[in-house]
Amino acid sequence: MGILHVINHPMITHKLTIMRKTETGSKDFRQLLDEISMLMGYELTRDIPLEEVEIDTPVAHMTAKMISGKKMAIVPILRAGLGMVDGLLSLVPVAKVGHIGLYRDPRTHLPVEYYCKLPADIEDRLVIVVDPMLATGGSASDAITMLKKRGVTNIRLMCLVGAPEGAKKIQEDHPDVDIYIAAMDDHLNEHAYIVPGLGDAGDRLFGTK
Repeated sequence: MGILHVINHPMITHKLTIMRKTETGSKDFRQLLDEISMLMGYELTRDIPLEEVEIDTPVAHMTAKMISGKKMAIVPILRAGLGMVDGLLSLVPVAKVGHIGLYRDPRTHLPVEYYCKLPADIEDRLVIVVDPMLATGGSASDAITMLKKRGVTNIRLMCLVGAPEGAKKIQEDHPDVDIYIAAMDDHLNEHAYIVPGLGDAGDRLFGTK
């Protein structure tokens, strides 16, 4: 079973509380999501392997450690997932970025695919799927299935806020995928929105309705 990591660092919790507020505008919402994504990235990349290298400091020659060249890809689920990309890229600037477009059918609440563009060597990479809200889990599960069909075997899911229903679906559909979230909220309402949540992350990011 994939591990559910709730990264409840005080700085992340503080920034998320500001994001939740109705009066927080798009500019601040975007900046806070970027900052939280970078902070979460520290935990998500904690177990990336290191290798020893020989270097010269201004004082002496030494054996030091660097990331072992493990290739990474960041794959946002459009469109809200775009808000989490730059924070991760600030940590791993050489990561490739793919895009998966899914929207939720307003009647069935099921995800519908409309776009998929991935790095050519996606199957060789550690792939971080990012989407701020893990509500029903349908979009994230479908995105992960799409990646697996393209040969990807090493996948992690990073979300800002989750609901128990969404986490359960991912763990049932993809028991090999670890989930990283900043907060686990209470439940989904009749419109499949997370409660208390923060509303529609895409609309709040981009100032749309």
